[in-house]
Amino acid sequence: MKYNEKLDKEIQWHPPYVAAMNLELSSGTNNVKLEPEHTLNTGTLKIDLLVECDGSRFTGNEIGELFKQYNIMEYKNPNDALDIDVFMKAQGYACLFKAYGEKADSRKIENITVSLVREAKPEKLFSDFGKYGTKIEIPYPGIYYITGNIVPFKTQVIVTKELDKTKHRWLCALSGKLEEQDLKELIASIHQLKGKMEKEYASSVLEVVLKANRKLTERIRSDKNMSSVLSEIMGPIVEKMVEERMQEYMKQGMAQGMQQGIEQGMRQGIEQGMQQGEKKGMVYAYYEMNLNTNEIAKKVQLSEDEVLEIIRKKNGQQES
Repeated sequence: MKYNEKLDKEIQWHPPYVAAMNLELSSGTNNVKLEPEHTLNTGTLKIDLLVECDGSRFTGNEIGELFKQYNIMEYKNPNDALDIDVFMKAQGYACLFKAYGEKADSRKIENITVSLVREAKPEKLFSDFGKYGTKIEIPYPGIYYITGNIVPFKTQVIVTKELDKTKHRWLCALSGKLEEQDLKELIASIHQLKGKMEKEYASSVLEVVLKANRKLTERIRSDKNMSSVLSEIMGPIVEKMVEERMQEYMKQGMAQGMQQGIEQGMRQGIEQGMQQGEKKGMVYAYYEMNLNTNEIAKKVQLSEDEVLEIIRKKNGQQES
């Protein structure tokens, strides 16, 4: 497996999703309570996000127009599938949530909604709906209302790639395919935030966005004309990413070096292998920071030819 592929798979999408929903729903006029990882009864089943409203009509947001008192939201990151089984699983969560009220029928069916959020349109799922006589309505771009015999609760599928970017900037940002202008506009929006919690939510979103769009992040960061605003907001997060990446590469490189040493059957070989692996990890990390080979060589105390050889081998592994 490539180093970058492993790191990409370790991206935690759910915390920034919750942060994005906090920012998304803050524009509504209703009082709302967002509860991440709501546990169903005493079991291990959990709802990604439970949004409780005060019972009145939710206004000021297209996503919230479907909302009732209890709103179950399931998020699928860009690598997750959204098929008929996943869809029905969400309906099952809603059924359990309804059944686990404090007393019989205290949570009315008509007061519960289900929302499934995903970046790309689930074409196969929508095609399968035809087998069950299920209907799809599109009240707004990227928002699909689902009704039919297999759907006991008011349900919507939210396709973030199709949402209005201006109205839903935070949810739309949860993608690994952002354009440069999208990222710059996101950062500009963060710069305009005033509240402490809002800024923390926005930082959570930005961190996963920068990780998921690594090449774009490095390109903007290496731009000599990058504005002070971009530098101020991106700087601390990028430095944290680089530190995490360097540690990961060093661990992997040291593990490889240890294995090589074990195969040689020599304690000295293990120690030397770990040292070599640590330096390889540092070379990989500095290389991704766009440092030139001469700068890398000075930092890791290797010759420039040795650095070039490590980089060539790394690129050869990724291409194979």
